[in-house]
Amino acid sequence: MAALGWLTPRRRSATARSVLAGEASAEAARKSVPEEEPEFPVLGDDKAAAFFDLDNTVMQGAALFHFGRGLYKRKFFETRDLVRFAWQQAWFRLAGVEDPEHMQEARDSALSIVKGHRVSELKSIGEEIYDEYMAERIWPGTRALAQAHLDAGQKVWLVTAAPVEIAQVIARRLGLTGALGTVAESVDGVYTGKLVGEPLHGPAKAEAVRALAIAEGLDLSRCAAYSDSHNDIPMLSLVGHPYAINPDSKLRKHARKLEWRLRDYRTGRKAAKVGIPAAAGVGAVAGGTAAAIALHRRRR
Repeated sequence: MAALGWLTPRRRSATARSVLAGEASAEAARKSVPEEEPEFPVLGDDKAAAFFDLDNTVMQGAALFHFGRGLYKRKFFETRDLVRFAWQQAWFRLAGVEDPEHMQEARDSALSIVKGHRVSELKSIGEEIYDEYMAERIWPGTRALAQAHLDAGQKVWLVTAAPVEIAQVIARRLGLTGALGTVAESVDGVYTGKLVGEPLHGPAKAEAVRALAIAEGLDLSRCAAYSDSHNDIPMLSLVGHPYAINPDSKLRKHARKLEWRLRDYRTGRKAAKVGIPAAAGVGAVAGGTAAAIALHRRRR
């Protein structure tokens, strides 16, 4: 049996080097266990809220264009105006960015079209237009993100340059809290054809979110914001949880640099985890893109 003595472990005290090796191994083992992402949105956090851009974030394309289609159908303006709206929408889809001149022209056209009409009339028409052109263009993935905030007991607002009346219709149809949008001047319930201030775009969105947060008693460091456009970097930078949704190239670059979370529903490629279960609306924009390309070719 003595010959088998080598099989029996020898008792000896741990050296400093062996202690160090053991501690290092334990630390490596602890680090190898993936950390769970903190729960987000936080259930019951009434100091938090979520702010969603509309065009190409919640909905495919531009709300103002779809609204214009609905007004054309109701003979608010002529065919040449619809062609201009269609070209602006084609550019928006193909380029994936907001052209300032196109956006300004679209706003000016919309204001001239609604001048003299009653606010109540446009709200009623907006309900119909949502069903006709907008409902089927809501991104399922972004809708799921908004619902996650609602399920956590948080308020959710749309923040858009679209007319506030249209934005409010969309928000209500989606079950959201409300909407911040561009305010058109009205006197005795009739549109004058002018804006109150300026369009809710870029820095103006950030100011609207800041003002609402103060009024609602929100902690912006606990809030989230979602957008596709680099124009909304001021709004995204306000909150503690910024998300780039279907981002344009400038926003994608900025988001990666600052390690903001990304989600893209336009293609099948994977984006960074956002920590909220969401269904991807893959391929939903294909029909609209094809139509835009066809329009572009006809105009060449």
